[in-house]
Parts: sequence; structure tokens; C-alpha cells
Amino acid sequence: MNFQEAIPFLEKNHNGVVGTKRLDGDIHSSIVVSGVFRNKAAFVSVYPKSQKVRNLKRNPHCTVLTVTPNWREYVVVEGKAELMDYGNTDAKILKPLLREVYMACSDTEHPDWDEYDEAMVNQKAVIVLVNPEKIYGLLRH
Repeated sequence: MNFQEAIPFLEKNHNGVVGTKRLDGDIHSSIVVSGVFRNKAAFVSVYPKSQKVRNLKRNPHCTVLTVTPNWREYVVVEGKAELMDYGNTDAKILKPLLREVYMACSDTEHPDWDEYDEAMVNQKAVIVLVNPEKIYGLLRH
């Protein structure tokens, strides 16, 4: 499977699990709301001190598994993560990016974008984009 074949699946399925590597090499798994943004697997972490963000800052290699609600189909994207937050990205650039990634990881618009923007600043949200290096899974056509 190549990433282009996986994009339609990632655009309509948003239940995900991200796997990152702990300092000791063990795998840490976290549930995320995922999607596809700019030809990369994407999710937003609203807790910058979370285990997954700490792990990704140290070692950007990760896996994003996206599944259907019934767990019968899935896509796995393995690659290196790029992290964008208010510490490394200009606020004028990050604010609209956070909105775009939200929409890429959701089937609905946020009911109050001003509230969302404020929460993302207060929570020091982190956008995670994973460059697809290896893609596999099970898609039933």
C-alpha cells in the first residue's frame, strides 16, 4: 500500500493510536484523534508535557494506527514526526494551522473557533505531522 491509497481512508476515519519510543526503548501507546494533512498523518496533542510529546521530541520515529469504528479496517503510517507549537512556530502561522488540522482530524467544524483558539494557546497545543515512510494495513474495497 502507498500513502496515496491510504489518504481517502485517513480522511474519513479518525480513531487512532500513536506509538512512540520511551527513553528505555519500550513502546508507549496513546489514543489520538487522527487524520491526514498536507500528505502526512496528523494529530494534535493538547498536553505538551504528555508522554508522547516528550518521546517525540527525543526520538521522532513513531507509528500512527488509524482504525474504522468497528476495527475491521486499518492503516498504519510509520515515519518521523514534525512537531509545531507556540515555542517553535509563529502564532500567526500556528493559529490557522491548528484549525486546519482540527478539521483534518474531524468530521465537523468546531462550534466555537474563538474558544478553540484560546484553549489551544492555554493548553500549549502541539501539532504532530508524521512523514509517511512505511504504510500498511487492511482496506476492504
